[in-house]
Amino acid sequence: MTRLLTTAAALATLGLGLTMGALPAAAQDAGTGDDKVNQLIIYGDDPCPASSGGEITVCARKAEEERFRIPEPLRGIDRPQSEAWTNKVQAYETVGAFGNMSCSPVGAGGASGCTQKLINQAAAERKNGSEVRFSELIQAEREKRLSTIDADAAAQQKRVEEAEKAYFDQRQRQEAEADAKAGAADAPLPQPQASNKRRK
Repeated sequence: MTRLLTTAAALATLGLGLTMGALPAAAQDAGTGDDKVNQLIIYGDDPCPASSGGEITVCARKAEEERFRIPEPLRGIDRPQSEAWTNKVQAYETVGAFGNMSCSPVGAGGASGCTQKLINQAAAERKNGSEVRFSELIQAEREKRLSTIDADAAAQQKRVEEAEKAYFDQRQRQEAEADAKAGAADAPLPQPQASNKRRK
């Protein structure tokens, strides 16, 4: 009996864990209603694919000679000459730092600051990197789309109003023709006139 209860509790915990693990994915699937963004790097004179209805296509164009080269941010990073002096100085500043949030193998809690150090380093690389800034290109494409949305909506509204007016005019003409035909059908037929001559 105890084994059965333990097995049931384990299965319930596993099911709860799977359900809780699926919740963030379900929240991501719900989405915010934003457009899908297709980010491409094209080279030379290659054409940029056109954006479709629910998708924004953003192309970053590079020179043809860059097509088969190592990406620019990854070139020469294995050379010590490419390291900036500020990074070397910061490395010297951290010598002797230990304890909580220090990212050091020395002292209690020394490893607690390594994650924050990695986050700060990644943010600095992204800020100062020379790679393509897709966020700016996406924002520019969105602004270009939004700049024409009012004119497109006004043109669509005008077409709808013209179609409605044409429909109602045609319907009014048809009703008038039907009324005219009905009025002609209801009119009394002319009676034959009696002859004034009498037979003698």
